[in-house]
Amino acid sequence: MHIMEGFLPTPWWQIWFAVSIPVIAYGIYKMDKLIKEKREILPLLAVAGAFIFVLSSLKMPSVTGSCSHPTGTGVAAIMFGPAITAVLSTIVLIYQALFLAHGGLTTLGANVLSMGIIGPVASYVIYKTGMKAKLNFYLVVFLATAFGDWATYIVTSTELALAFPAGGVLTFAGFMSSFGKFVAIFAITQVPLAIMEGAVSALLLKYVINVKSDILVEMKVIEASVVRKIRGLSA
Repeated sequence: MHIMEGFLPTPWWQIWFAVSIPVIAYGIYKMDKLIKEKREILPLLAVAGAFIFVLSSLKMPSVTGSCSHPTGTGVAAIMFGPAITAVLSTIVLIYQALFLAHGGLTTLGANVLSMGIIGPVASYVIYKTGMKAKLNFYLVVFLATAFGDWATYIVTSTELALAFPAGGVLTFAGFMSSFGKFVAIFAITQVPLAIMEGAVSALLLKYVINVKSDILVEMKVIEASVVRKIRGLSA
């Protein structure tokens, strides 16, 4: 998913920065407010950030100029919402660009948009919808994180297709032709990776519920009745 340094031409890398920066700024505001109100959430923020870093560092060769890997952002989106997840993702992406040669600084806006904003929004919406429908908690987490991962790669494919349409001229037909090719190549690795991410994310949240369920209930991430049901089934 990380688009490499210098790969996106003007004006696309500037456009994605313009779209991403307001979301990041809002996320910083929300994170600062949340930390001031509930300092006990700091360990969970650290866990969420570390999860994003570890999973998104497991890159595999894929589309030229990009790569495939899990994103790890679904868990953060479920616990803290998309805006704060955008901040955590930005921190991870900057570190990876500077020290791991994974992604880039000029393409940071594009990478934040796909991995740190749209993917987490998809995860958040699916999670909230699934919990309102009273579906099984672990199934909802699996679906939210897996589909959030796929949403990330659909956005990356869109960014690449807009920058490199078939025929070299941006038309609807040229865009769709390139988009279809990028999505097809990503799907080879991303479909199984997203399934794996969904399973691992469900296991991580099971652990978090066992040790920090009170905070999740207080933040309205999960209802107390659901926690009791989960613990009853575990017993």
